[in-house]
Amino acid sequence: MSLKIHPDIASLSPYVPGKPIEELQRELGLARVIKLASNENPLGSSPRALAALSEGAATLHRYPDGGAFRLREALADRWKVNRDQIILGNGSDEILGLLARTFLAPGDEAVMADQTFVIYKMEVTAAHGKPIIIPLKQWRHDLPAMADAITDRTRLLFLCNPNNPTGTMVSTDEVELLLARVPSHVVVVFDEAYFEYVRSRQFPDSMAYVKQGRNVIVLRTFSKIYGLAGLRIGYGVATAEIINFLNRVRPPFNANSLAQRAALAALGDDEHVARSRAVNEAGMEQIVKGLSILGFSPIPSEANFVYVDVGRDGRTLFEAMLREGIIVRHIEGSMVRVTVGLEEENSEFLAVLKRVIQSH
Repeated sequence: MSLKIHPDIASLSPYVPGKPIEELQRELGLARVIKLASNENPLGSSPRALAALSEGAATLHRYPDGGAFRLREALADRWKVNRDQIILGNGSDEILGLLARTFLAPGDEAVMADQTFVIYKMEVTAAHGKPIIIPLKQWRHDLPAMADAITDRTRLLFLCNPNNPTGTMVSTDEVELLLARVPSHVVVVFDEAYFEYVRSRQFPDSMAYVKQGRNVIVLRTFSKIYGLAGLRIGYGVATAEIINFLNRVRPPFNANSLAQRAALAALGDDEHVARSRAVNEAGMEQIVKGLSILGFSPIPSEANFVYVDVGRDGRTLFEAMLREGIIVRHIEGSMVRVTVGLEEENSEFLAVLKRVIQSH
């Protein structure tokens, strides 16, 4: 029997994550592999989170707290909002899907950048919405063009800040001008997975827009600086009205009990966050300097990764580095994204890159 698949779903390509270390070791028989592909924290998880995980093992036969009271209470206290303004997700990715299902009817539009987090387009298309793609301008979101693209059918506008994969950001002044042009029927999605790594003082205070009662939602994650990518937990902060509607399509128990415990502990581990920021700043400087010496011009980044034009077929370079035990991320064409690692990992990446470009 022939499957009958909606054309919107048939048009999608599965998401391809960064290559796992174990898979590369099996394929090539490598003893040592360095993964700089998925923007993970090279220091690992918060020690407090690891301790909380061991304590939670005794209750795994029980369902999680479906309302995640303690974690939502702690997040509400951190951001000075009410608990009913917080929603948890199986990673902030899941909340993107909830937004698409909640706000998009078939044919409704969602504005997003070209070269940004690919899940936006996937979730909008899966909800039978229409992605409106606006090219980046000098590797940054073109907010005036995105505002121009809003129509009566627009329901969502996605703003990844800092942007993945470029690492670039838009400023407070630019966001203020955008919001002044966004009509009330559009929800602006501030996807800030790399918020804790930002150094610029010009970064917008998106939580202030939530507190002003605007139709916005701020997404954050425990996957990056907190080092809990394997547990899949993120959160959104918005008006109580927006959260109420999202909860109507949120699956029950979508934040598992271990993830809730670990996230709660990690949220209070300021020392781990500070160390992670320091390692990232030093590593960013190391990689940017090394790439510059090799003749490349990496795009200035506010995240924990670097986006760089390698001046040749990026896929070929990516595969050559795989054979040397270094996993980076080929995005498209000649563009490659490199996660900041530990000092010795960054050094080995630069050494292997030098060998690869000299041998090709």
